[in-house]
Amino acid sequence: MAGPLRLAFMGSPDFSVPILAATIKAGHEIAAVYCQPPRAAGRGQKVKLGPVHAYAGANGFEVRTPVSLKDSGAQDDFRALHLDAAVVAAYGLILPKAILEAPRLGCLNVHASLLPRWRGAAPIQRAIAAGDTETGVTIMQMDEGLDTGPELLHGAVPIIAETTGESLHDALAAIGAKLIVQVLAGIENLTPHAQPETGITYADKLDRTEARMDWSRTALEIERSQRAFNPWPGTWFEENGKRLSILGLEMVDGSGAPGEVLDDKLTIACGAGAVRITRLQRSGGKAMAAEEFLRGHKITKGTRLD
Repeated sequence: MAGPLRLAFMGSPDFSVPILAATIKAGHEIAAVYCQPPRAAGRGQKVKLGPVHAYAGANGFEVRTPVSLKDSGAQDDFRALHLDAAVVAAYGLILPKAILEAPRLGCLNVHASLLPRWRGAAPIQRAIAAGDTETGVTIMQMDEGLDTGPELLHGAVPIIAETTGESLHDALAAIGAKLIVQVLAGIENLTPHAQPETGITYADKLDRTEARMDWSRTALEIERSQRAFNPWPGTWFEENGKRLSILGLEMVDGSGAPGEVLDDKLTIACGAGAVRITRLQRSGGKAMAAEEFLRGHKITKGTRLD
């Protein structure tokens, strides 16, 4: 078992926080934490620290937020840390060759899929939307490609009918935290294995435009997308010019023109099949069950939804 390592941690969103916490708890020395720069958010456009930035700062670690790692100054600063390794988890910046080669043992990526399936930016949501029955976390030795480096360890988790983007995100963050501790403990003796050359898919970055419901898709596709994009970017539709966010739905029997309301229970025809919305939220309003919503806001049979 390896002794404590001198590490940099590189991550930005909520997914990365449990992984950083586990690395700290395992007794490793965190020389610096790298995050994306703080951004203005909310109505007031106040600058807000990202989750990893806030966590690291609250725990007394040096936080660095370079806009890029491509310039020589940032690379010199990174080399000067004299690292054993860097742990990378949803950092959000490209690591050039000079950064990848600086730590003695290289850079280790905690990636939220079973590589080579779902290389890229949004593996959690794409796995659910595609109907995968299993996904997981891969600890990978990083190279210059997009999630192409050799695998050190992986762990799997099933995707079931109730799985949402949020629940899978949390499960994979916990698995990633466990796996990175195992890898760091045995890093000197682990042999990286090349990823398979078959089964490669790419997880495109999520886009807000995907949130608007497309009723021409099949009921199965719509049901999967609603779970995958919960909580972000979410799913919504318009009724009489008003936006309604979908918080829950189920597939049911039914047919009609895509977007047609089939009954008084908010059953909606899709390109094939139908879905019934079970929970929704008006813009600026509270979340409520569809039954409660319909008592105060009738959507009559035959209405066509956008």
